Amino acid sequence: MYKFNYYTEEDSEKVIAFMKENSFAIIIGAGENYPVATQIPLHIQHLNGSLTFSGHLMKNTDHHKAFLQNENVLVIFTGPHCYVSASWYTVPNVGSTWNYMSVHAKGRIKFGNEAETKKVVENITNKYEKPGSEAAFDKLPTEYVDRLVKAITAFTIEVESIDNVFKLSQNHDEKTRRSIIGHLRKNGSDNERLIAEEMEQRLEMPKQ
Repeated sequence: MYKFNYYTEEDSEKVIAFMKENSFAIIIGAGENYPVATQIPLHIQHLNGSLTFSGHLMKNTDHHKAFLQNENVLVIFTGPHCYVSASWYTVPNVGSTWNYMSVHAKGRIKFGNEAETKKVVENITNKYEKPGSEAAFDKLPTEYVDRLVKAITAFTIEVESIDNVFKLSQNHDEKTRRSIIGHLRKNGSDNERLIAEEMEQRLEMPKQ
């Protein structure tokens, strides 16, 4: 990762909350000739200091086969990002940049049986469907679910290390950061607004 101490979020709870808010993550593994990757919604659990991700994927795909051969995976969570013009700085004669938030987690992936797969599908379906929805898990035909769990497989990733970059112009003075926030809010895209909000929160934090 692009690492500087001042871009690292030290509050682990904020990092976990970020992953939960951006849980449609990219899982990367080592294929035979090239890296393989897939993007999957994850269920994130943080219990007693242990962090695990769970989900399901199609069997017999390039990434499934690669993960069977090599259980080491990298999981990338990405959030809001935007261009930051150096013309907004108090000293503008330097390069422009990009602000963004990203978390990288490394771990080992394990696959489950059909019963575990069914439970994972139930959990993730009911996470997004409202109670009583016609698409809730308990409304799905049994025959359909039985066919589904034969074509997919549940997985759990046990996280062994985690790193992050919350690059939010922390290397600039307060006047420059407030200028950046103002321009991002004026531009008004969703990404710019979210980055501005994150920057503003850090300006309002009491100094240690």
